[in-house]
Amino acid sequence: MRTYLDCIPCFTRQTLDVVRTVTDDPDVHRRVIKQVLSRIAEMDLSQSPPTMAQYIHRAIREATGNPDPYREIKEAFNRLALSLYPSLKARVEASDDPLATAVSLAIAGNLIDFGARRSLSEDEFLREIEAAVRKTITGETLEVLRERIPSAADILYLGDNAGEIVLDRLLVEALPLERTTFVVKGGPVINDATREDAERAGLTQIVEVIDNGSDAPGTLLEDCSAAFRDRILNADLIIAKGQGNYETLDEMDLPIFYLLKVKCPVVARDVGCPVGTPLLVYADRTPRSRS
Repeated sequence: MRTYLDCIPCFTRQTLDVVRTVTDDPDVHRRVIKQVLSRIAEMDLSQSPPTMAQYIHRAIREATGNPDPYREIKEAFNRLALSLYPSLKARVEASDDPLATAVSLAIAGNLIDFGARRSLSEDEFLREIEAAVRKTITGETLEVLRERIPSAADILYLGDNAGEIVLDRLLVEALPLERTTFVVKGGPVINDATREDAERAGLTQIVEVIDNGSDAPGTLLEDCSAAFRDRILNADLIIAKGQGNYETLDEMDLPIFYLLKVKCPVVARDVGCPVGTPLLVYADRTPRSRS
């Protein structure tokens, strides 16, 4: 997905939010925002929004000397999600349609996104989880996913955020574990999950976990490792979580099921759904369908 002019206020807001969180030094604030605004003025709008987001967060880490500004937030939501995991696992297993319930909970977990929003309270997150259990995803796209899973020899699950990946585990456990690989980022960016978070979530104990070699908040294939590019280009089925993966991969000719919570007007306009919609989208070499 290309970058729109409406993305620019989000870039500047995110820059200020993060740099002010990391340091109280106004000189650093000014230096970083001037650097980012200069880059925005020259950016190629045909590139996806995560391209600029990658630059922003690299600039902040360099200017502040903090290699992982969201570390405490990631740990907090990992703890919260892990505390919920046993009860949510029981609800998936007791469901009339465990796959549909697991998909709905995985999408609900996508609310934990501190790139798209300034903050998220634990109460708000818990309400989202409860709503997902009460009203699960249904429709043609879910049925296509259900049909594709048994015949897929190589399933790639592209994770998004820390904490969220605990809920992803519920869906991963509904897949053939011996044929599933979970993918995390190659380095810290926003609150995206890294291998450390996958270990914390228990994913490394049940499936192969790899990183994509990139610190972009999405999947910029040109920035990923050659090993990961080979895996994604040859996968039989790909499950991609979050707006960042949708923004960076939506034009790729790959068999991808996108699971996301629509969090901004630009993406809402692109997918044709209101902000706040839990969404399962299937994109393949056939016309795209949504439900």
